[in-house]
Amino acid sequence: MSKTRVAINGYGVIGKRVADAVLLQPDMELVGVADVVADWRIQAAANRFTVFAATNEARVVMERAGITVVGGLQLLLEEADVVIDTTPKQVAADNLAGYRAAGVKVVLQGGESHETTGHSFVAQANYDSALGRDMTRVVSCNTTSIVRVLGAFQDAGLLAKARGVLIRRATDPWESHVGGIMNTMVPEPTIPSHQGPDAQTVLPDLDLVTIAAKGAHTQSHNHYWTLQLTRPAGREEVIAALRAAPRIAFIRMSDGLVALNSTIELMKDLGRPRGDMWEVAVWEDLITVQGDEVFLTYQVYNEAIVVPETIDAIRALTRTAPDAATSMRITDSTLGMRQDFLAAKTSTEG
Repeated sequence: MSKTRVAINGYGVIGKRVADAVLLQPDMELVGVADVVADWRIQAAANRFTVFAATNEARVVMERAGITVVGGLQLLLEEADVVIDTTPKQVAADNLAGYRAAGVKVVLQGGESHETTGHSFVAQANYDSALGRDMTRVVSCNTTSIVRVLGAFQDAGLLAKARGVLIRRATDPWESHVGGIMNTMVPEPTIPSHQGPDAQTVLPDLDLVTIAAKGAHTQSHNHYWTLQLTRPAGREEVIAALRAAPRIAFIRMSDGLVALNSTIELMKDLGRPRGDMWEVAVWEDLITVQGDEVFLTYQVYNEAIVVPETIDAIRALTRTAPDAATSMRITDSTLGMRQDFLAAKTSTEG
């Protein structure tokens, strides 16, 4: 069977991770990456991949910097079946006309609006509705985590409504010298914050409200959720619902994982590329159940969580995997995803 030819437009935080993930897939081939910069980011890519210029102006600058440029974006699209657009927010929407003209399938990221593609994607929730579509949008890092975790309770028939508080990182670590905040916290100006309505583009029946603020840190997000269940449940049943869902992994304060930075350090110790965490990390020992209410907190690694979803979106659009389970099994195996980052500590773990 021939491999799906994948092009990536935008070699930034997400693009470079998607590129590495594509290389691991047995049914995909990376045909090249395109960008508009000529600095260290694309210079590093040029040592590993075939590089294209996203614009004519960019090609001039890239070639002056000594980067070997094979051609423009149009040439890259001619060699691809699917393009993954990981360009900055709202740039991708302007690229759609060119993608349509080239006849390629398109995967956008969560910075674009749901209306841009008419479909938003999280593999475990709505893979089937993306089968054969021309385009989809992988929702943002926080929205992906919401769909995974709340979807687990919904699938177990336990979720009535959810209320969440999100403490967001201020900016990506590599940009902290220009976009960070110090000694303050910045509330989002509306309630609900945008993540709640965004999650409803994937799971329309969710009854949830999100409140968010930016904190003075750059590594990952932290969520706090109060869940109203459909009935009283025991803690064991709640943990079982989370354990039954894909791409959720347990961490424990009793293991010394007491803060966001400790989990990031663990990922490095586990040999994860770039210290990435594709799973939602739920603090198991903080899960609290009181009758029909659940209280929990988890960590979202914003730089990596959407990468497996993007890989699955490729298979859905091209119909190269018939269902979510088939695609996710391949993706999760090639990336080495886990349900628990350390050895089992309680009788509730399998």
